[in-house]
Amino acid sequence: MSSLHAVLATPPDLEPIASIDAWWRRHQTAVRPSSPDVASLPIDQAILGGFAADRVGYAFASGYQAALRALVPDLPADRIASLCMTERGGGHPRAVETRLEAAPAGDTFRVTGRKRWATLSSDAGVLLVAASTGTDEAGKNRLRLVRVESTAPGVTLHPMPAPPFTAEITHAEVQLEGVVVTERDVYPGDGFARYVRPFRTVEDIHVTAAIFAYLIREIRLHDLARSFTERLALALVALRGLAVADPSAPEGHLALAGLLELTRPLLDELSRAWAKTESPAHARWETDRLVLTVGSGARDKRRSRAWELLIGAAAAADEATAE
Repeated sequence: MSSLHAVLATPPDLEPIASIDAWWRRHQTAVRPSSPDVASLPIDQAILGGFAADRVGYAFASGYQAALRALVPDLPADRIASLCMTERGGGHPRAVETRLEAAPAGDTFRVTGRKRWATLSSDAGVLLVAASTGTDEAGKNRLRLVRVESTAPGVTLHPMPAPPFTAEITHAEVQLEGVVVTERDVYPGDGFARYVRPFRTVEDIHVTAAIFAYLIREIRLHDLARSFTERLALALVALRGLAVADPSAPEGHLALAGLLELTRPLLDELSRAWAKTESPAHARWETDRLVLTVGSGARDKRRSRAWELLIGAAAAADEATAE
């Protein structure tokens, strides 16, 4: 784990990050070290980018970009990407009204619709858009994931209000009016099952790793107890293991739930020690740490479903053995 070695041994960058552009430059530098094996995996990029960040918001951004590259490996390294799923009816597949339709010429497609709360879309060069091709025999929405250039004709971005935490992370409503894409821009397979659904777990893993790496930076800067760093280092090792496993596996969902539960008291203990330094970074952390609770309802559902699947499989195995 060369990325873990880097966050434990490399002096933290003290230069403040003034903007998304400045963060992106630092992130790219951090994930392109001289040794090629340091950032060999997206999870390593999340760890290195998080350690290079000077606040939770930019650590989140690094984790988010790493998660997208774990999901879609062919994304360009030099451009910010944004996953566009949520619409006015929410983030469920049945809420997707954005359409992917064959163009009259027959060799291209057109994308039309609106997406809301697309993370970093205001700054992105590449948009990953979930679009419907119609419904199947059971009436379910058939989704495909489509790569759209943010500067393509027909793409308009409307900024949305800043969230109450990690305000540096921009969100926008993405308007798509007959945007032309080619067959190579349409990713293979079911857009929801293959990309959007697993991304929820992939994002949790990579963003958490980036934020934990950022916390190691602050612990080292403020000379807090080394035991905080040691416990967070253990968490990073566990997250790296989960990152290379199947994100749909029920045992992975349970392990992630257990890890988050185990580290919650650690974060509270760290926050109390950090508060004694009267650092402005701590005050910002107390607000921005709420980002770790986003999606907690969905995580609880995945955990419950994981137990159902595992218990059901065990019961079926017992029944088969009895027969």
